[in-house]
Amino acid sequence: MKEYDLILASSSPRRHQFIKQLGFNFIVISPDIDESVKANESPYEHVHRLACNKCHSISLEHYNDLVLAADTIVVVDNEILGKPKNQSDAKAMLLKLQGREHEVLTAVCVAKAGKQKSFVCTTKVVFAPLSEHIIDEYLKTHESDDKSGSYALQGIAAMFVMEVKGSVSSVVGLPVAQTRELLEDFGLFYKFTG
Repeated sequence: MKEYDLILASSSPRRHQFIKQLGFNFIVISPDIDESVKANESPYEHVHRLACNKCHSISLEHYNDLVLAADTIVVVDNEILGKPKNQSDAKAMLLKLQGREHEVLTAVCVAKAGKQKSFVCTTKVVFAPLSEHIIDEYLKTHESDDKSGSYALQGIAAMFVMEVKGSVSSVVGLPVAQTRELLEDFGLFYKFTG
């Protein structure tokens, strides 16, 4: 008998936490795929393709296991803001986001034994106006270093957010309610561990 319910194809600590909160035992196998944007690919198509490619790459070796993969991107003016290359890149992203609304798209893909289902969750986030000073101070924390769009809603950057329209957990990295429903389609149900 296996000691895990699913394989999480993600190294994200936030996704690990959400899957633990659902009460599932899981192992992590991080996929190694090309995440570059293809020519003429929309943000929706891009994030969906990445989540499905991650899931597929792990499912190939673990065909009979339940595999869950996800990808999150930040989009403003139809431009994908990925993880910053450096501090100046992070600052440029935050300057684009400040004082306006942007979208966070998280795609989730689940597969087992040749069956695959996926979805994309879109959440709108409104940032307060930000001075260069507050952005510079935020960057000193290095919270932005490995985050899409250079911020973490669940961290210090919460002070930038005026409004969230949609799934808060999706902005953090996994739309938990929708993911729970998707896992139920594969026969995996929430386990209360209290």
